[in-house]
Amino acid sequence: MSEAQEQAAVITYCELRGIPVYHIPNEGKRSVYAGANLKRQGLRAGVPDLCIPVARGRYHSLYIEMKADGGKVTPKQAEWIALLRGQGMCAAVCVGADNAKALIDRYMALG
Repeated sequence: MSEAQEQAAVITYCELRGIPVYHIPNEGKRSVYAGANLKRQGLRAGVPDLCIPVARGRYHSLYIEMKADGGKVTPKQAEWIALLRGQGMCAAVCVGADNAKALIDRYMALG
């Protein structure tokens, strides 16, 4: 499956379980004008794809950078993951929907 299909499967999984989740749309082709406008509004390269805004254990929320099999983490993505972890978030890279679902289950079980 593509990264988009893997991510859609994770969204469906969360919705079926009543887990709030949203996608941070950093990808996509845009005109120079549209890209500059979004950047002024706060679009940042490397921000993880998904956020579950639920506090669990010692974490404030869960951020997931989705990757399809063979996908690579960019330097900007690694920077954001480190920054989020430093601010008390759980942030991880998940290869495939099954990996992300397992992480979500472990995270939600923290209580």
